[in-house]
Amino acid sequence: MNTLKDSFGRVHDYLRISLTDVCNFRCQYCIPDENVRFMPLSRLMMSDEIDVIAGVFVKMGVNKIRLTGGEPLIRKDAKDILLSLSKYPVELTLTTNGSVINEFISVFKEAGIKSVNVSLDTLNEKKFTEITRRNDFDKVFKNIQSLMDEGFHVKVNAVIMRGVNDDEIPDFIEWTKTQPVHVRFIEFMPFAGNQWNTEKVFSYHEMLDVISDKYGFIRMKDDANATAKKFKPYNHEGTFAVISTMSEPFCGSCNRMRLTADGKMKNCLFSKGEADILTALRRGEDIIPIIEQCLAVKAEALGGQFEGDYQKIDTSKISNRSMIEIGG
Repeated sequence: MNTLKDSFGRVHDYLRISLTDVCNFRCQYCIPDENVRFMPLSRLMMSDEIDVIAGVFVKMGVNKIRLTGGEPLIRKDAKDILLSLSKYPVELTLTTNGSVINEFISVFKEAGIKSVNVSLDTLNEKKFTEITRRNDFDKVFKNIQSLMDEGFHVKVNAVIMRGVNDDEIPDFIEWTKTQPVHVRFIEFMPFAGNQWNTEKVFSYHEMLDVISDKYGFIRMKDDANATAKKFKPYNHEGTFAVISTMSEPFCGSCNRMRLTADGKMKNCLFSKGEADILTALRRGEDIIPIIEQCLAVKAEALGGQFEGDYQKIDTSKISNRSMIEIGG
């Protein structure tokens, strides 16, 4: 088996594949415009193309694949893609908004999926509607509970934005008291059109300060190449973690690569450049050199677009897609 390394010696064995840029929610930090135009089907990777590309990455050393979107499960052939990728010797998982999980639990089991990430930024029904511009809180919350009841390892991703949901951090921690849910607080990150500014960033240490006012907890041992700093509240069933992209980046051990829904490889979430894997595949070209070259030019940190104090970031100088176009 080959090993995919960048110029800094980092081994890359984790591939995130966006199945679609379409979503049935309209979270403001992800989809800036309610009337956003999505990609035409002709530009998207077909299910057999996803299978072929994934197979190449697996031969090159990938041992974990995460499916993302948009909302990956609203793609009509999502079941076929999940089952197709399950044949590879990888940890297969996905990130979803949770709205249609009830239709896929048996598929997850058949595909050997053990862990599912669900995006949920609030535990307040009214605020959920404000953030997502959809009235599906009860459905999502019940689906998360169903996943836990069925024995899945459930991580809940909450993007924390000052003045929006930072006051709910203790509520999320309280949820972990009696449920085996693993809450991951994510610092608000800048993408095209998402109205990011430094004042909206609620930092890692601010989160810990809020939590420590009410709860005692210990730091857990983080996984290799972890993006999340994990903690265990005393006598709680679940855990919490913080993804501190802005205040304490974790680029030094990055092992991630991304495929957008239109088959472009991004070597970093914040990378300016992309490599067109899909067009090369459709032309019958060897995609391995393209993958290797894309990784070879990976920046040391944050796509080479910003570094240091996040409070000094000039978003007008950041060149990137919106989050919905990249894939979660």
